[in-house]
Amino acid sequence: MYSQSAAKAYQNTGNQAGNPREREAALLIKAAAYLQRTKLETSTPDDLDYALTFNRKIWTMFVGELLDENHEMPKPLRENLVNLGLFTFNHTLEIMTDPQSKTVDSLININRNIAEGLRANN
Repeated sequence: MYSQSAAKAYQNTGNQAGNPREREAALLIKAAAYLQRTKLETSTPDDLDYALTFNRKIWTMFVGELLDENHEMPKPLRENLVNLGLFTFNHTLEIMTDPQSKTVDSLININRNIAEGLRANN
């Protein structure tokens, strides 16, 4: 069920949506859906690990692109998004370290809100 890598998902999403911002939004929604599924009673630790890893890979790609000084996005916005990326990395590590006391809710909300913003700016 969770066998695709983030890069493969990006390629598959690219076939479905031509606009780069729409592809990014679709990936964030997909990651949010994986994270949401980990909240089900039937979810396993492997499901959580996959969802967190998938989300981290997506954010790693985003942050890498945003750190490029030639990126078309205004620098203050890029910096805010990089900070969100750093938060997701840190929160992911906290969840992996102690999954009983941390939730994926903030990661889900971040992904959904950023996706909504990407789609609104199309």
